[in-house]
Amino acid sequence: MSGIASAQQAAEANQFTVDAASAQWKYFAAALAIGVGAIGPAIGIGWIGSKAMEAIGRNPEAAGSIQTPMILTVAFAEAIGIYALVVAILIGFVF
Repeated sequence: MSGIASAQQAAEANQFTVDAASAQWKYFAAALAIGVGAIGPAIGIGWIGSKAMEAIGRNPEAAGSIQTPMILTVAFAEAIGIYALVVAILIGFVF
C-alpha cells in the first residue's frame, strides 16, 4: 500500500510542476502578445505624427484641417494596441 501512496504523491508533485510550467508559458505568451501588439501602433503613431508635422511645417494655415484627421488616425492606431492589451489580459487570466 505504501507504493501506491508514493505513486499518488509523485503524481501530485508532477502535476504541480506541470501547472507551474504551463503558468510560466502562459505569462510569456501574454507578454509576447502585448509586446508584438504594441510595436505596430507605436510605429504607426510615430509615422502619423511625423508626416502631420511635416505637412503643418509646409503649410501652417492648414494646421486645423490636418490636426483633426491626424487625431482620428492616431485613435484608430491606438485601438490596435488596446486590442493587444485585451488579448494579453485574456491569456493571463482566462487561459
